Amino acid sequence: MKKERLYKDLAKYYDRLYVMKDYKKETEYVRKLIQKYKQSRGKDLLEVACGTGSHLLYLQKQFRCVGIDINKEMLAIARKKLKKIPFKKADMISFNLNKKFDIILCLFSSIGYVKSEKNLKKTLNSLNRHLKKGGLIIIEPWLTPKSFGPGKPHLTLFDENEIKIVRVTTSTVKGIISLVDMHYLMAEKGKKVKHYEEQHELALFNKKTILKNFKEAGLQPIFLKKGLSKDRGLYIALKP
Repeated sequence: MKKERLYKDLAKYYDRLYVMKDYKKETEYVRKLIQKYKQSRGKDLLEVACGTGSHLLYLQKQFRCVGIDINKEMLAIARKKLKKIPFKKADMISFNLNKKFDIILCLFSSIGYVKSEKNLKKTLNSLNRHLKKGGLIIIEPWLTPKSFGPGKPHLTLFDENEIKIVRVTTSTVKGIISLVDMHYLMAEKGKKVKHYEEQHELALFNKKTILKNFKEAGLQPIFLKKGLSKDRGLYIALKP
């Protein structure tokens, strides 16, 4: 199945597959970090790789939000959920919005999709270009080479009266890239069972590499062990 069709079919069920993820609790922690570390006075917030906008749903009351993502199907759902927030299809590696922000977020380990240190450097430079002086970047990393456990299978179930979704995930490693294979079975009332396959490629950056590239981009980073997901932590960086 072509990726375009896969994303079109799966995007509308994305929030259901992650129903266990507590976006409200996560954004409460993010707000506390913003309050503690941000030095600029404004409330302009950009989320890169925003997906369907579930974090922005809880941030829009306190901040003037903008979202970008490379997946147009995800953005279509975000626009329906959050009609007052502007969204744009853009790649976090090399986007240009002609605007600066007080806060830039990159959550749910999306930074791993840049796949190389060269692209990590470009991404952090792009974020820095869009950040006001005294502004704050918060990045939730993907796993490190040490914390990633390839080969272990994972199972996700979604069960409603008229739709059932099963996702089985396995993984391998090639160089610094984790290859995460996802297989979906989807059954909807009155329709044939559908089978989808997709592979996600995420770079396994270590902490030293990420901190080094933050500093080379002209930012002042720190790593926080307490993050939004197990074994990932958070990077926060201030623009001096």
